Amino acid sequence: MHSNASLATVEAAGQCAGRLRQPGAILLIACYELGHQPLGIASPLGFLEQAGYAPAALDIAVERLSAAKVAQARFIGLAVPMHTALRLGVRVVERIRALNPTCHICCYGLYATLNAEYLLAHGVDSVVGGEYEAPLVALITSLDEGRDGAVVDVSRRGHSADPFLKRVDFRVPNRSALPPLERYAHLERDGTRSRVGYVEASRGCKHHCLHCPIPPVYGGRFFAVPQEVVLEDIRRLVQAGAEHITFGDPDFLNGPTHALRVTRAMHAEFPTLTFDFTTKIEHILKHRELFSEFARLGCLFAVSAVESLSDTVLANLEKGHSRADVFEALAIMRQAGVALRPSLVSFTPWTTLDDYVDVFEVVEREGLIDHVDPVQYAVRLLIPPGSLLLKRPSVQPFLGPLDQAAFSYRWTHPDPRMDALHRDVTQLVEAAAKTDEDPVLTFERLWALASAVRNGREPVAVDSHILAKRSRPPRLTEPWFC
Repeated sequence: MHSNASLATVEAAGQCAGRLRQPGAILLIACYELGHQPLGIASPLGFLEQAGYAPAALDIAVERLSAAKVAQARFIGLAVPMHTALRLGVRVVERIRALNPTCHICCYGLYATLNAEYLLAHGVDSVVGGEYEAPLVALITSLDEGRDGAVVDVSRRGHSADPFLKRVDFRVPNRSALPPLERYAHLERDGTRSRVGYVEASRGCKHHCLHCPIPPVYGGRFFAVPQEVVLEDIRRLVQAGAEHITFGDPDFLNGPTHALRVTRAMHAEFPTLTFDFTTKIEHILKHRELFSEFARLGCLFAVSAVESLSDTVLANLEKGHSRADVFEALAIMRQAGVALRPSLVSFTPWTTLDDYVDVFEVVEREGLIDHVDPVQYAVRLLIPPGSLLLKRPSVQPFLGPLDQAAFSYRWTHPDPRMDALHRDVTQLVEAAAKTDEDPVLTFERLWALASAVRNGREPVAVDSHILAKRSRPPRLTEPWFC
């Protein structure tokens, strides 16, 4: 298949010449973006349409892959900003090759860069990483003009390009070709559900957490999206029915002044609009004075990568915070009236059974059961190609080979009970999600399972009357964070 794909690439350059400006000749496909309307195709759509192209779009998270759209396309770009999207994307590439063998296939986004070698060997013609929009337009222009797509900032067979990390002239994302907000994750608050818009005020990250996929690509750099671009995107989302905005920045407080200016301007224009964002525990401590204002401006909750309550695990991940810092951040957020929603990496080579059970004890004691989606208790450390963890001696005793098809390195826990527990926890969480089980009940069953493995005491059951009367904190209806 791959030799035929290589031949098709050569033929496609000539066939694309002068034809990519026809409506539908370019097709952008999103695979999965955490239940949000995909910015990974809305943003390049804005760039391409300003350049005179008329792309079509598909989001296979909520739409069927259209054989007609695939067959019509001469160029297909797949957005793969995360691991789940990449796993789905490689299956889509196989379908595309079967339906349209001669089209040019480009994968772009964070996980495309990390897995470029595999993708280029398995049916993909080009890979773009970093601030991908400008190189993507340059690639399409090259093909449209009858050249071979040999753009210096684009990886292809025989040419490896570094991630593109230059500031671009941002365009307002174009969402007109995307499914409506109604088909995506909603805000659940006080028993009601509201439509959610997803924007970014910055990209990249200035931190170097070892397990994060962003540092190998961005190398500590981040780029602020101009305030007017963000606000115009928000205006259009409100016109489309958004009542809540998620700021999807890797860390909203990488640029705290920018974040505050954007949210002040948004609140001045849309006083009833609420929002959420993601930030590091250390940023909550460093910028604690901002959170009372964020609350006044409409912030309902913030997601923070707590990852673990073990100082050993946190040190090995170089997270930049301690167990004690988590409790301090929680106090800051409570005082401000903003809910803290922790994300976790529950299984790492350094996580002990005691560490794992301790998380349940703390979550129950601190009244955080409804703040932590059950899937968080099943998250296992992912080590993708290029991960900074690979350079640390501490991970070497546990590390296995790269599983190219899974886009991660295998690793084995030194305590076999932990790997077995992970399998059981994953099965329990998946079964609970299918039945829409109350998260408190799932929490109890997970805690009981972990306690049984440790041969400790069983947790005290939560009174069933509490389940009916409790007030759940604001949350998005899409709980997956990986």
